[in-house]
Amino acid sequence: MTQPFHLAIPVRDLDQTRDFYIQVLGCGTGRSSDHWQDLDMFGHQLVLHMSPKEDLTVHNPVDGDQVPVPHFGVVLTLDQFANMSAKLLAHKETDWVIKPRVRFQGEIGEQHTMFFKDPSGNALEFKAFADMGQLFAH
Repeated sequence: MTQPFHLAIPVRDLDQTRDFYIQVLGCGTGRSSDHWQDLDMFGHQLVLHMSPKEDLTVHNPVDGDQVPVPHFGVVLTLDQFANMSAKLLAHKETDWVIKPRVRFQGEIGEQHTMFFKDPSGNALEFKAFADMGQLFAH
C-alpha cells in the first residue's frame, strides 16, 4: 500500500472552497473547525486552512504551456481522468489554466494533463498515463 500524502493549503473562503473540493472534485470529508477542513482526496489528506493571501503564482514553460507554480494534484487512471475532465468541462465555473490535453505526445512521459484553480486560487494539476511505468521515466 502507498503511504497517504498530507498537504495543507491556504484558502480565502473556507465554505466556497470546501464545496468545490466536495461537490466538483468528489473529495470525502474528515475533521473540521471554523478555520480548517480535512478532506480525503483520492486516499490522501488535504487540509484547507483559512489564510487570506496574495497570489504569488509564477509560471514555467512546459511542452508549450505556461505551468503555474506552485501546483498540486493527483495522478489518475485514464478512465478517472476522462470522467474528471468531462465533469470539469461541464462545470461552468471551472477556472481553467490549461484545458485537458496530451503533453509530450509520442515521447517518454506522455501524459494527459489539465490545470485549473480552486475558488481560492490554488492551482491543481490532474494527470494520467497510458503507461504508469512512465511516471518517473527519463
